[in-house]
Amino acid sequence: MTDHQTARSFMGRAGYLGAAAGFAVCMAGTTLPTPLYGLYQEQIGFSELMVTVVFAIYAFGVIGVLLLVGNVSDSVGRRPVLLCGLALAACSALAFLAEGGLPLLALGRLLSGLSAGLFTGTATAYVLELAPPGHQARAGFVATAANIGGLGCGPVLSGLLAEYTRHPLTLPFAVHLVLLAASFTVTWLLPETVTGARPLRTARPRRPSLPPEVRGVFVPAGLAAFAGFSLLGVFTSVSPAFLAQRLDVHNPAVVGLIVCTAFFASILGQLLVPRLGTARAIPIGCLVLIAGLALMAGSLAWTALPLLVLSALVGGAGQGMGLRGAVGEIAAAAPAEHRGGALSALFVVAYFGISIPVIGIGLLTAPIGLAHAGLVFTACMALLAAASGAYLLRRARAGS
Repeated sequence: MTDHQTARSFMGRAGYLGAAAGFAVCMAGTTLPTPLYGLYQEQIGFSELMVTVVFAIYAFGVIGVLLLVGNVSDSVGRRPVLLCGLALAACSALAFLAEGGLPLLALGRLLSGLSAGLFTGTATAYVLELAPPGHQARAGFVATAANIGGLGCGPVLSGLLAEYTRHPLTLPFAVHLVLLAASFTVTWLLPETVTGARPLRTARPRRPSLPPEVRGVFVPAGLAAFAGFSLLGVFTSVSPAFLAQRLDVHNPAVVGLIVCTAFFASILGQLLVPRLGTARAIPIGCLVLIAGLALMAGSLAWTALPLLVLSALVGGAGQGMGLRGAVGEIAAAAPAEHRGGALSALFVVAYFGISIPVIGIGLLTAPIGLAHAGLVFTACMALLAAASGAYLLRRARAGS
């Protein structure tokens, strides 16, 4: 056996962890700019609305990829799609390193969105398929934890480097390039899990499809994902401005840690799902998410930092329970040949949650102020979370 074959054999046994590591690295790049928006505003000079638009460019990049090629990995294989995603993430980092003003900042966000779009559904399915027999539940947690944990690590990494080094706008992306190179190598060594995968050049745009088996659970799962991801979107786009303008917090490292709190609370929420069961996790997660939104409303109304941190902890936990429950329900219901497409469809809805409410807050900030815009957001998302939980409870009673 050659060294290359030996490496592939090892990666076959521990492959799902390697795939999850690459997943986390890719997603970390999407939140690296979060603590840096204030520095970009000082350097380039643009409004709070433009911050939300630049952030939304990323989300629309994700949505575009998921809609056009969300299920392409079901036919051409997982590995080539993920390698393309890592290459796009590297191009995004290079765009940020160029520091060419608002156009390159927007281009970097778009490329980051394209890379995340390729990774989100594909990497989730890949981690599940690479897991050894009997480890599916653990692999489901690893996949969602890699996604959310990567998103949480990005602000911490860039915040610390921005505060304590001399190159706040370049060093975070240089470090990310190194991590991407390592992830590319690991992914290259992973085995393919799609039987009869066709060459990448045969890929054609196809919308994500919902097999009949998935449709019954998709509506409540999608609503929960939309509301939960909207909370994370607010933390990664608008909260730095709120911390600076209303709470006088200008330290990028502190901003990064507060944003990270929501993402790591999400992972803790996901850990509770095996005890609850995926079906119960979605309505319970919605209830916890509503509590987190209420705490966010309190922090906006009374300008209270402790309430904002509590909203990150509680809301993040609710988002994590709902997300893992939704992914578990859809992955279990979808046939293997449609799993990547079904998961991509779920994340299309989730990333609409990141983009549309965030843009709404940006539009409302000028006429009514950031705090009042945030209060409108929390009320709307609480209603959506309540609708999802009520739908599932009514469905469960009807089936019993």
